[in-house]
Amino acid sequence: MKFIYLYSIIIALVSQVNSQNQSNEYLRKIDSIHKHVLNSKVTDSIAFAKIHYSLAELHRYSLSGDSAYYYYKKAEKVYKRLNYKYETAITLYGIAVIQTYEKDYTGSEVTSIEAISILETLYDTNDVNKYKSFLYNNLGIVFDELKEYNQSIKYYNLSLNLKRNLKGDFKTSIDNSINNLARVYRRSGDYNLAIKYYEQLLEDQNLIIDRPDFYALVLDNYAYTLYLSKDFSQLPQLYFKALKVTDSVSPKGYNSIIINQHLAEYFNSISNKESAKYYAYKAKSISESYHNDDLLKSLLLLSEIEDGDTATKHLRAYIKLNDSLQKAERTIRNKFARIRFETKQIELENIQITKERLWLLIISIVVVLASLLLYIVISQRNKNRELQFIQKQQETNEEIYNLMLSQNESVEEARNQEKKRISEELHDGVLGRLFGARLSLDSLNMSNSAEAIKTRGQYINGLKTIEEDIRKVSHELNTDFVSGSGFIDIIKTLVETQSQAYNISHKLEQDDDINWDSVSNKNKIHIYRIIQEVLHNIHKHANATKVNISFRLKNSVICLSIEDDGSGFDVNKVKSGIGLKNMNSRINEINGTINITSEKDVGTKVNIEAPIS
Repeated sequence: MKFIYLYSIIIALVSQVNSQNQSNEYLRKIDSIHKHVLNSKVTDSIAFAKIHYSLAELHRYSLSGDSAYYYYKKAEKVYKRLNYKYETAITLYGIAVIQTYEKDYTGSEVTSIEAISILETLYDTNDVNKYKSFLYNNLGIVFDELKEYNQSIKYYNLSLNLKRNLKGDFKTSIDNSINNLARVYRRSGDYNLAIKYYEQLLEDQNLIIDRPDFYALVLDNYAYTLYLSKDFSQLPQLYFKALKVTDSVSPKGYNSIIINQHLAEYFNSISNKESAKYYAYKAKSISESYHNDDLLKSLLLLSEIEDGDTATKHLRAYIKLNDSLQKAERTIRNKFARIRFETKQIELENIQITKERLWLLIISIVVVLASLLLYIVISQRNKNRELQFIQKQQETNEEIYNLMLSQNESVEEARNQEKKRISEELHDGVLGRLFGARLSLDSLNMSNSAEAIKTRGQYINGLKTIEEDIRKVSHELNTDFVSGSGFIDIIKTLVETQSQAYNISHKLEQDDDINWDSVSNKNKIHIYRIIQEVLHNIHKHANATKVNISFRLKNSVICLSIEDDGSGFDVNKVKSGIGLKNMNSRINEINGTINITSEKDVGTKVNIEAPIS
């Protein structure tokens, strides 16, 4: 917030600049603020750019070209880096003006064209067109100074066309461009057109009231054009009128230098030496407080007006000052070139740093991607190995189960053979002997004593009873157990073993109507594995204390239900688990269906339906 407050102060001071003296006064205030800002810990690049731009504007108003150029270049660098095109263009305009002021006309031309090229890429807003007109006006000045008058006229007209279509009050700026255009026509020798434009400006009755200093400038230019065209009819009255107006606004102001020089030149041309000297010395005196170019002109004019040693003295002063000015101009241009070079070097360094960072980023991305790819490959290999292991384990389990079934069938076959042997032994041996004993006793029944008859009858009835019992046992031994009882025995063994290992109670119910012999070994294996997987999940996740398992037959479909009293879970969140995937895969193998319902802290129920065929 403090930074924004300081920036607002600078902008307010910039907007209040109306003169060079006022600019110098504000510069002293802003320099102290700027030092405070630079010492603060602020990283807002665009805000710093705006600060530098504002400082450059103030230095430009104070005619401190090198400082203005320095701050403009700092602002330009930030604006270009952030791709702020409009701000870059108006900063380049400021640089171009400074270059024109310091007579770096070629540099100003290049800078102006660059700024215009940037503005051409933007929408034609009022502000964009305003700065285009300013840049065209600057190019007009540049080509005027380079004495390329046709080019100068071209750019002044482009500037005027844009200014006349701008929204807002741009009369002052338009008048300035017309005055500049008239000056070019005058310098190119087309006095009639120059006079025409000056008269157009002087027709404005309010000009002397609204802008008396500008009125005096236009009036002096008009008078000087008449002088060059050899029309002395209104001279020197127009000069005196212009001098009077400018002295009323600012005595010994900048415009009075030019007017006094023109008066000296006029009086010298009509051989009025005293008046010529008077106005020439007056111009020299005032110009000593302003830009040295005007002092140079005053010295040259005095060397032409004076005679003898005095003229020589002024000519030597002119030569000395001219050499000094040229040296200073070269120094300034070299300084500008050095700033541009340093800026370019910084830009190249930034480009190099950017490239290095880009390559570092690319290398980092490649390394990360390679690492990620390597991780994926390794993970995939591990998963493949795990799947292969699971597959082999399943194959091994199936082999084991088949061996269990084969062993169970062998045991059952041996059991049946043993039962058959016992049955045959009972039937052929014991039962035959008992039958013989019964016949013997029956033959002894011929005795007529009541007691003998009664005793023999009791023995015979007992033997009959024994016979029936043996026959019954023999019949039962020779009859197969319930078909398929071997698979249920395996399930019982699995449930009992797992329940004991997992420390949970169990209950197993089966429907005797299920003919397990008609169920394929493949389906039995999948049912066995599903029960094994469910019991494992109950132990691992449910924390249950009991489990109920039941087999039912419904419309040739085996209905298996497994229910526990565990903690339950959210079915939707674990649908992608490997256990459920394996169970679903097995269900699909036997063309069955599975339905899992679970409730938190109540338990889980797994219902499976598998068709027999």
